[in-house]
Amino acid sequence: MIVNITPNLTEQFWTGLFDLYEAKNPGVTVQLELTGTIEAEAKLRQDLAAGDPPDIAQHVVPTPETAELFVDLSGEAWAAKTPLYEEYAIGGKHYVVGVGEQIQSLVFYNKKAFAEAGVDATKIRTIAQFEEAMGKLKKAGYVPLQTAGQWVTGAQFTMLADAGVLTADPEWTVKRKKGQTTFAGSGYMRYYQLYESWLDKGFIDKSSLGLQYPDGQAAFLKGDSAMYIMGSYFVPAADDAGKSDDIGVFPVPSDGAYPPGQFGNMAQPYTVVGQSENREAAIDLVEWLVTDEEAIKIQLAADGNLRKGFAYDVSSLGDGVQAILDEAPFVIVKQGERQPVQGYAEELNTRIQSLFTGSSAGDVATKLDQWWDSQG
Repeated sequence: MIVNITPNLTEQFWTGLFDLYEAKNPGVTVQLELTGTIEAEAKLRQDLAAGDPPDIAQHVVPTPETAELFVDLSGEAWAAKTPLYEEYAIGGKHYVVGVGEQIQSLVFYNKKAFAEAGVDATKIRTIAQFEEAMGKLKKAGYVPLQTAGQWVTGAQFTMLADAGVLTADPEWTVKRKKGQTTFAGSGYMRYYQLYESWLDKGFIDKSSLGLQYPDGQAAFLKGDSAMYIMGSYFVPAADDAGKSDDIGVFPVPSDGAYPPGQFGNMAQPYTVVGQSENREAAIDLVEWLVTDEEAIKIQLAADGNLRKGFAYDVSSLGDGVQAILDEAPFVIVKQGERQPVQGYAEELNTRIQSLFTGSSAGDVATKLDQWWDSQG
């Protein structure tokens, strides 16, 4: 099984989780296939090319282009009861199931920094108010907004920009696929310009691009920076660091409706690989992962995820995230017809990172449009 390793989902976490399954299923051994420095999907493709297919892939979401690599779970009665089951369908078929839901359009903030800078988090609703707060925080000696390299840069941009653009027009991605809109000629241009200006003003430290994901998170937890845009899965990291009571959270700002929709996705997605030599055993393990009450609660708590009907002890910070979800008009899920063309997240990440090295907002928009159109 290919698994994704994060600061919360460590090798020890996975080993402990599968010890539970193996105890209930004598004779079955789950072998972890770690991704190393590459993404889970890249590891899957690498293994398939090498003729060594895994049985299960975690954190790999099928697209219309890759669906044929996975087993259709539509015939499994238990699968239909899992979160976001219908939203992730491709051509009426269901290749992925998950444990819960994540929301990601969140701004976590250092309460001490806000107090020292005279900033009231409850008053930040618009982009202008967000920028005013960053200016005050910078004057108080803090890096206003924490980021990092790897995948973090583009992901944070998505958490912010999608909440604004896709709340205003949920069908934007469908229109882009039909050639009815562009990145340069839509609301996304506003966010490329904002990000460029924040770098110019020192609201984002350009040296942060050299940080890995865990390092950026650690810098925020240490108190070096004042705000951190990240998903609900940040909560367990704050809890483990004993910092939850020192951190608050609010929805990302928006020039439009407030609160905006929360960009989110299926938490802990699992697929059974079509070339698996242990298909039935793999399906049984995936069923356990997404339906067993103990397994569900362990996974939800580990990554700060949510699922209707399943409660677990959370910190005050976790309560704050739950309140935001409760008040959000909807969760923005970019799947099915609303799924971007394959490779978009990686291309966006590259383009947003280019702003750190001298590219302009116009460059980003133009190159994203060119790339998208070149994908056929």
